[in-house]
Amino acid sequence: MSLQEQLRQAGLASQKQMVKARKAKNTKEKMQRKGAEVVDETAELVKQRQAEQLARDRALNEERDRAAEQRAIQAQIRQIVELNVISDRGDTEYRFDHAGVIKTLMLSDEHRQALIRGALAIVGQGEELSIVPRQAAEKIGERDQSWLILLNTRDDKEEDVEDEYAGYEIPDDLMW
Repeated sequence: MSLQEQLRQAGLASQKQMVKARKAKNTKEKMQRKGAEVVDETAELVKQRQAEQLARDRALNEERDRAAEQRAIQAQIRQIVELNVISDRGDTEYRFDHAGVIKTLMLSDEHRQALIRGALAIVGQGEELSIVPRQAAEKIGERDQSWLILLNTRDDKEEDVEDEYAGYEIPDDLMW
């Protein structure tokens, strides 16, 4: 008993489908005997679908790799922040702009001056803000600029310019 007959008895194929399949097979065999090139449409469809699936799989793998790389970078940034965070707070207010909102941090005078000079920087994601040294902030900036909230630049030109009035003393009792 052939496969076609078994499918017909099981009710999965009709007599029409069996005849159509037999005719297609006979036509294909005739074409091959004549030497004509026979195009197998099913094989072409299978190859095309495999190529599409392969392209889709590559795209998904690339996306998954990019997401894993991004997670690794975020983990590196968090580790840099944890290792270099300066958690000392003080009595002096330091105000800065963050996403259009003025935020206030309470710092010691030394840390406030270091932030102004650019020796320290404020980094963070969302509401989580941390103060880190400049070198750590630069490493974070190389990985993801969105973490840098405040990193003042040093103006070497201002330090090199001599004050014209540096030689003149300012009297202590001068009233304005």
